[in-house]
Amino acid sequence: MLIVCTTLASPVLSQSKTGTTIGQFLLIEPSARVAGMGNAGATVYGEIQAVYYNPGSAGFLKRSQVQFTHNLWLADISYDYAAIALTLGESGNLFATVTSLNSGEIEVRTVDQPLGTGELYSVTNLALGIGFARQISDRFSMGVQLNYIQETIWHSSLSAFGLNVGTLYIVSDNGLHIGASLSNFGTRGRYDGRDLRIQYDRDPGMHGDNSALPAAQQVEEFPLPIVFRVGLNYPVQIFDGNELRFAVDAFHPNDNTESLSLGAEWNFDNTLFLRGGYQNLFLVDSEVGLTLGAGLRYSMNVTAVSVDYAWADHGRLRESHRFTIGFSF
Repeated sequence: MLIVCTTLASPVLSQSKTGTTIGQFLLIEPSARVAGMGNAGATVYGEIQAVYYNPGSAGFLKRSQVQFTHNLWLADISYDYAAIALTLGESGNLFATVTSLNSGEIEVRTVDQPLGTGELYSVTNLALGIGFARQISDRFSMGVQLNYIQETIWHSSLSAFGLNVGTLYIVSDNGLHIGASLSNFGTRGRYDGRDLRIQYDRDPGMHGDNSALPAAQQVEEFPLPIVFRVGLNYPVQIFDGNELRFAVDAFHPNDNTESLSLGAEWNFDNTLFLRGGYQNLFLVDSEVGLTLGAGLRYSMNVTAVSVDYAWADHGRLRESHRFTIGFSF
């Protein structure tokens, strides 16, 4: 898995191609738990939203789960993510995800009408995913997820398909964890729609011909934002009921420079969780940095409820807030 991912990622080594990929909403990390740990999630498991960072994590789930995240994203943009997993015993685990981003209504402004034309438009993004993960041995799991992605700006849209693959290896129960994943490896997308329709004058210097021919502007195809992650995770038992977990992830995207994220989680009696981290160290022109988070978990017989919150600094873009609620059954 590691060799394959490295091979696929090698053509973009040490390059920054910011703004050359579609589907940027796919890079918004959903889980409040992992976001509080600096988004170092390649080795996180135990919750279904961890499949965003590594589909192989779902192989270690012992109970069916459902989780919902609402993210108060930048510029009043609304981001929501839902994931559900169904355990199938020794056969493996099946899971599905839904990602939604909505800008809300925005006034249409033109050069001639800078105060607005009276029309409103919106930007909506949607990703639907289905995946399967299986625990190959008591320490090794792998998973795969297929996503359908759609972006819409007013009356124009594009669609694409993306594939996520990942593996997770637990070296020992109370020792090192190693994870690797490749996200959004898929087809290219091109915008099309009535907003690209124009009237065209083939020869502006000629009079008497049809100067309003119906035509369409053709835009370029662009790839999805591929991200290769590799991570390490190490738990430290402080004393009975207390555990401190450290995580580090390295990122290799196809549209930006490489970076490193660090995170830690303190687990008290598997009920109270405090988290902190720093994301995207060494990323050129990064606006992100410190992250903080907390969580609560309550078990009732065969059912468990979890609530998590994360705050992340975005520099000049201020901050974002994530809220995740989950149920295990």
